[in-house]
Amino acid sequence: MKNKKIEGQELNFVQHYREMWPFVKPYWIRALLAVLICIPVGALDSVIALALKPYMDNVLVDKSASSPIYIPFLIVAFTTVQGILNYTATYLNTWVGTKINHDLKRKLFKKLMTFESAFYDQNPSGYIIQRFTTDADTACTGLLDNLKLFVSRFFSSLSLIIVLIYNSWQLAIIAIIVLLFALMPLAQVRRRIKGIIKNTIDQSTTILTHYNESYAGNKTIASYNLQDMMYVKFNHILVTLFKLTMKMVQKTGWMTPLMHVVVSVGVGAVIGFGSYLIVNGTITSGNFVSFITALILLYTPIKGIGKNFNNVQISFLAIERILDIINTKPKIFDKENAKELKEIKKGISFENVDFAYVPDTKVLKNINLDIKAGSTVAFVGNSGGGKTTIVNLLPRFYDPMSGAIKFDGTDIRDFSLKSLRDNIAVVFQDNFLFSGTIRENILLGNPKATEKDIKDALKMAYLDDFVASLDNGLDTDIGERGSALSGGQRQRLAIARAIVKNAPIVILDEATSALDNKSEAVVQKAIDNLMNDRTVFVIAHRLSTIQNADVIVVLNNGEIVETGTHEQLMQKENGAYQTLYNAQFKDK
Repeated sequence: MKNKKIEGQELNFVQHYREMWPFVKPYWIRALLAVLICIPVGALDSVIALALKPYMDNVLVDKSASSPIYIPFLIVAFTTVQGILNYTATYLNTWVGTKINHDLKRKLFKKLMTFESAFYDQNPSGYIIQRFTTDADTACTGLLDNLKLFVSRFFSSLSLIIVLIYNSWQLAIIAIIVLLFALMPLAQVRRRIKGIIKNTIDQSTTILTHYNESYAGNKTIASYNLQDMMYVKFNHILVTLFKLTMKMVQKTGWMTPLMHVVVSVGVGAVIGFGSYLIVNGTITSGNFVSFITALILLYTPIKGIGKNFNNVQISFLAIERILDIINTKPKIFDKENAKELKEIKKGISFENVDFAYVPDTKVLKNINLDIKAGSTVAFVGNSGGGKTTIVNLLPRFYDPMSGAIKFDGTDIRDFSLKSLRDNIAVVFQDNFLFSGTIRENILLGNPKATEKDIKDALKMAYLDDFVASLDNGLDTDIGERGSALSGGQRQRLAIARAIVKNAPIVILDEATSALDNKSEAVVQKAIDNLMNDRTVFVIAHRLSTIQNADVIVVLNNGEIVETGTHEQLMQKENGAYQTLYNAQFKDK
């Protein structure tokens, strides 16, 4: 989806508003009212120009002050009404636009939650922020603001053209021809700037990613003295953005000066020909002044239309990007009439499973395994051998390229994602904790857990003494990503979260590898409690932690090279497991 080409698509005004209709529909009455109010707002632009004819003819030419004495008051009254209507339209537009914006963001966030892990692997954080929040702001701001501008300008132009024709159809022909010439460049510019706008947005996402990386990686940046390197990368992005900005000016900056020239030609032609018409008595001085005023009111917004046009294109492009996301189907989804996974009685099997993150580069090759329910299976092997990948297939973070994973003989793709994942608890090497309290993070495992369930989980995770020592206990705020906790405490909190979930399948992905010996010993006790009476998948570099596993699977370059118990594998002379074991314990 990220690389989808859209430069060749036409930015169709009507099509975009039609596709956005489902989001406008709940508020269509207010939206329509805002649009209808724009009609008199635009049409009232012609009042001043129209009023100048009798004022000029009766006061300045005929020196009569009786008949048009009301005109100044009329102009003030109409302008006041126009101001009130304009405020009302702005208020309604903002109300409707904000509602649509929030509905869009809800829809996009809900969509974001459906995407598979591969989507997050392939797209940086800046891209996510841009596509799922900034685009909604840009689209909604442009959607109704541009509609308001279009409606008010359309009826303003229509009423002013009527005034032009009323005062002099001959001069009106000149004015309209010049107006068409002034608008002609827009058709060419649209095609020329779409690619620049897209590249500018892409570079803006890179800036967001850079800020996120600088925040999350601040310790790494400091420890490796990467400040200068990060600045150079950031500066390179800004230089690229500067070039794109200047390229946009090159493509569009000439429009405003050109329109000034075209408009001045129109005004000059009208003044020249209008003088002739006054002299020969075809029109009066009042006609002429009224005409010139209407012409200037008509031409003034045209001169600055280049900038507005760019904003319109950016809004339409944002709408396209939003619709692109909404219409994209996740690669991992529920089948129609998916089954509910309730329990696992017999076991789990991997049948001829192949997997690749990148096409033509297999990470897993022909994996075949049979695991009895309630047993513990450990995956060991060299880094990059496929250990984490194989367990990531169980909760369907990814799907196999070929082959199948079955629970009690049923392909896991036949189960609903919710029921499948409800039956699996995962403890990662680097567990993500959410900002909030200890209680809130534990309840993520089971929102219905009772106070007793929480206390039992804390005790089993060897976290109860620590929580008891805190002034606020379970209601202690742990900071963003658990920054107020030590590494061991974060791991034990994640284990407590997994314990309250009470899932029959547990995945332990190197849950102790980042801890010191003392922390590891405590966390390992907590893990032992978590493993009781469950089917457990363990990934561990430290082979001392998995010697009691029912089955040890040795993976090398994505292939199973050995399986067996610790004792069985140690009896294989120069076997893969024995080699790994001896390498870890040769100095002990």
